[in-house]
This record gives sequence, C-alpha cells and structure tokens, in this order.
Amino acid sequence: MSLSISLTINGQARTVVLDDPRVTLLDLLRERLDLPGTKKGCDRGQCGACTVLVDGRRINSCLSLAASLDGTEVTTIEGLAEGEALHPVQAAFIAHDGFQCGYCTPGQIMSAVGLIKEGHANGDPERIRELMSGNICRCGAYQGITEAILEAQKASTEANRRDAA
Repeated sequence: MSLSISLTINGQARTVVLDDPRVTLLDLLRERLDLPGTKKGCDRGQCGACTVLVDGRRINSCLSLAASLDGTEVTTIEGLAEGEALHPVQAAFIAHDGFQCGYCTPGQIMSAVGLIKEGHANGDPERIRELMSGNICRCGAYQGITEAILEAQKASTEANRRDAA
C-alpha cells in the first residue's frame, strides 16, 4: 500500500510517495531525497546524529515515521546556510573548533539551532550541556560545541534586540 505525503523540506514543498509506511524520516531524507547531511548513527535515538528540526523543534529523525509528518516543515543541515553565507551556529562551530571528525556535527548543529530557538539555555554553559546531552560526540569536542552555542546564542539575542528597536 503506497501513501502520499506532503512536506516542506528546507523551504521547498515536496510530495513523496511512500511504498512502505514504516520508512523513517532519516531514511527518506538520505535514501530518497538525496540529503545525506543528516547522519545515521545508532538508529535508536540515542546519539543525536540524525537530529533535524520539524516545525522548528528538534527531533531524532531515526525515530520518526515519515508518514506521521505529513504537512510539516523539515529543516536539515543542508537547509541552514543561505547560499555561501553560513548560519551563525555553523560559523560559530568553525570559530570554536566545535567538531573533530565531523560525523556528529550536523546533528549537533541542528540541535544547537533548536536549543537557541527554544530559548532555554540563557547563556548558562551547564544548562547548554544538559540540553545538548542527547547528542553524543565520540571525539570529545564538547567544550568547543558549548562555546559555539554560547556565541551563537549571544549573537541571536543581540540581533533580536536590534530588530525590536
């Protein structure tokens, strides 16, 4: 039984026919839509390598059935930059060496973008580490990741203040 779903992926409306209603969002993105930036790590929702934003909220795409996301907006790592201009979180990860091997980096960045949008960390490094605990980095780049999030969060707060003025 095939099922047709509509998603907006990285700002582009897409209609996808699923031959199997059990396909995960992760497999749809990587195998059908040629968006390999979202990584398959543990395939159990424990490592965070597959983190994407759905309607602005962080999710593990390996645990989400694509069929259940009909009508949603999905943002992957490929959808963050605007042309050659990196998203502020991407730029901060580079500036603070928030990656080593790079495998976890897309999920870390997507989780950081979601965390900043949620507004929970408030510049507190301990709180950021707690809220990012679902994203594992085997190389141990946690200090750089935390510093990158703090910088991007500060820049976001300053931009919001300028926009409000």
